[in-house]
Amino acid sequence: MPETIVLGDIDVDVVLKDIKNVHLSVHPPSGRVRIAAPARMSIESIRLFAISKLGWIKQQQKKLQEQDRESPREFLERESHYVWGKRYLLTVEEVDRTPSIELEHKQLVLSIRPKTNEAKRLQIVEQWYREQVKATALPLVTKWEPRLQAKVAELLVRRMKTRWGSCNSKTGTIRLNTDLGKKPVECLEYILVHEMVHLLEPTHNERFQALMNQFMPDWKHRRQVLNRLPVRHEHWGY
Repeated sequence: MPETIVLGDIDVDVVLKDIKNVHLSVHPPSGRVRIAAPARMSIESIRLFAISKLGWIKQQQKKLQEQDRESPREFLERESHYVWGKRYLLTVEEVDRTPSIELEHKQLVLSIRPKTNEAKRLQIVEQWYREQVKATALPLVTKWEPRLQAKVAELLVRRMKTRWGSCNSKTGTIRLNTDLGKKPVECLEYILVHEMVHLLEPTHNERFQALMNQFMPDWKHRRQVLNRLPVRHEHWGY
């Protein structure tokens, strides 16, 4: 379990691992701070390291806190929604048939039964995004498996409050955030490759960085694009 160091109003999650060097990261969207450190390193040494980096940490947090947030979605007529990085205006059609969603020009057409409440509308839209992400990600898995010489045993798409993706390197299972369907496809591909590289290297050590640089040289640019885009109104943790 991670240990927490408190530096004034900043909480730093500390994870001790079998690695050689200290890795400091500030994670979107809330600016959660994480340090991965060698198992032999004392907490006091890690604290001193974190203090020496406080200026940089606060600078990164400020950037993330200034990132745009979506207003709460109510799924009403002419509400803005994003699909693969493009803005669509919602059109709501009340019809007595199975609910569906279609993209037509610059409109996202939500067909629902009369008197469908907001919670049910959210469920329908979330399921649609999940299907879009899964359908787009599967060919990307096929593309990247031979390049990385890595096999994805199972690909899952879920609403995730804490991160864009995750990987279980032992089972070969990769999970992607439903909200990736709102971002450009290049961002989805970056997250997918990031998680697939974890099948080769479970940690964010030098080898992981080298593999990312080798297979996706522009990964830092893609990450910047993803981090600049608006995120959900609700608060995310790390």
